[in-house]
Amino acid sequence: MRKSNSERYRSFSMKTTRSVGNIIPHSFSTGELYAMQERGNRNGGDASNGSGEENFDLLFQDVDCFAAILSSVENKSNPPEIPDVVDRFSDVIESKVAEYKSAGECRDRTGREDDVPRLVEAVKRLAELRDGFAEFPDLTPSLNRTSTVLHLAIAFLEDEFRYLLEDSRNRISNNKQVDEEANGEESEASGDDEEYPEDVVTRMKMIAGAMVSTGYETECRQVYSIARWNLFSEQMKTLEFEELNMEDVQRMAWDLLEGEITRWIRVVKNCSKILLPAERKLGESVFSDHPSISRTLFSNLARTVAIRLLDFAEAVAMTKRSTEKLFKFLDVFETAQELIPVVSDDYQNEVKSEIEAALERLGEAAVNIFTDLESSIRNDVARTPVPGGAVHPLTRYVMNYLKYACEYKDTLEHIFQQHGKVDRSLVHDGEFSNGGSAETENGDNSPHNILATYPAGITITTTPFSIQVITIMDLLDANLDAKSKLYRDPALCSIFLMNNGRYILQKVKGSTEIHKVMGNNWCRRRSTVVRQFHKNYQRETWAKVLQILSHEGLQGNAKALKPVLKERFKSFSTIFDEIHRTQSTWVVSDEQLQSELRVSISAVIIPAYRSFLGRFRQYFDNTKQAEKYIKYQPEDIETLIEGLFDGNTASMARRRL
Repeated sequence: MRKSNSERYRSFSMKTTRSVGNIIPHSFSTGELYAMQERGNRNGGDASNGSGEENFDLLFQDVDCFAAILSSVENKSNPPEIPDVVDRFSDVIESKVAEYKSAGECRDRTGREDDVPRLVEAVKRLAELRDGFAEFPDLTPSLNRTSTVLHLAIAFLEDEFRYLLEDSRNRISNNKQVDEEANGEESEASGDDEEYPEDVVTRMKMIAGAMVSTGYETECRQVYSIARWNLFSEQMKTLEFEELNMEDVQRMAWDLLEGEITRWIRVVKNCSKILLPAERKLGESVFSDHPSISRTLFSNLARTVAIRLLDFAEAVAMTKRSTEKLFKFLDVFETAQELIPVVSDDYQNEVKSEIEAALERLGEAAVNIFTDLESSIRNDVARTPVPGGAVHPLTRYVMNYLKYACEYKDTLEHIFQQHGKVDRSLVHDGEFSNGGSAETENGDNSPHNILATYPAGITITTTPFSIQVITIMDLLDANLDAKSKLYRDPALCSIFLMNNGRYILQKVKGSTEIHKVMGNNWCRRRSTVVRQFHKNYQRETWAKVLQILSHEGLQGNAKALKPVLKERFKSFSTIFDEIHRTQSTWVVSDEQLQSELRVSISAVIIPAYRSFLGRFRQYFDNTKQAEKYIKYQPEDIETLIEGLFDGNTASMARRRL
């Protein structure tokens, strides 16, 4: 014999009361169960608070009680009778959904802050009833009714979720600043990140939790993903991000492409420092109870963003190579690297792989561009010497190029470790071409870390990048040596080599980064080479002058000596005039070197001339004869020496940095 509803309630000795999200079981008396059932029968399931407004707490308690009974029945072929409170519950929720939906269409949510929490609690109970009815084949009508109302409630929550995500009134602007380097100058790019107030995030979390726990995870993911991607796209448009296909990039003039690269860098920095971290934070808050969902949603968005950004980077890497593009390529490489920490979790290996693939192509392009500098030096064959022995334009170009390249030292070291090949022309049977011996730390020919032992017995560690720089230096030296042979005057040849050698040395000393690559030993050896050029110049120019001023061969009586002295003074004046006329047009661009040259010349010539003049002036009979042959006083010589190496206007303009 089937039990009545009252009997079934009285036979159940437990009830559940539900606080927000928690079920707390406790003892429930038979009298309380009977009173609850009688109230439901007497009021037709009305659970109002007496003012026409539903008492949801009481209604939820009654539904919880029946759900507990439903789950306790072991014989699924003998279902319990459905109390009126269940139908009443479905009717109330359906009515409330219609009411909420009407208010939502008008976007009038004032004073209805409790709609979402109340409906979330109702959805949880509807899902519990649905799952319970599904266990009983005879309760299909109740299952269908409950499922229909649940679907309506979920549809409303889905709309509410979308509204909370998309409506700008639910977001507050949070302006941030991102520092970037563009064209060597620091500038600021503003990132306008919109955040959600805490109460809005809490409501979204409640909705997401309800949808996931009731079997609507797919719908929840879809709403969140679409809404966040749309908002992310709007933020990228605000940053003036424009997608360019491969053909657009390939056809674009370099000066225009440089502007696009600068814009792209600004966008990527904002994404890596502001937008993507904000997306991760929001997802972790909304889906804090479901971290795997949060990770998946962020991974999907990050991958989509990364692909859109990296498409441009890869297109840049495939443009026609030229040496002036290197530094922009390195800027793109370094900026793309900034995306990795944002997506560094293990679950985002696919996103990291996309970034690393793009870095691979950029790295290969940068290495190829850098090594193209070798070909540029080899192919720079001049047939006309630089006027005045000034610093050659190739020297300025190469050293400035290396200076800027070494400012990217860490990046280039990394790239050359991955893609570089040691130029074996630098190493010959264990000997560096500059005279030092080379061996690896492991005793093999590994290109990654070579120890170079120089003649002085000092050992330094070199890398593929530093070897590449040394290779370029050697090529530049060989090129300059060839160009020096264009000068017919050996002294001017030495001035040319001294000028260029000093320029190279000062560039290395003046740049911390390139100095780290070349080292103090290299600088000392370069200084020695420059001093040797100085000595060569002195020998080629002033040896003949000193020979004229020599006292040797000036022996005999005054009558026999006088013609020789006349010739000596005349020859000195002639040669000195020629040297001054010629070498005043020569160029020594380094002021310190210019001063060193003048001082060294004066230190040799002035004492010799003063001594010669002091000893042999007495052999001239009168002042007129002395003035005829003795053209200069020592002070005059000193003044004229100070005019050497000034160059003319054209050469002075050419030697400006």
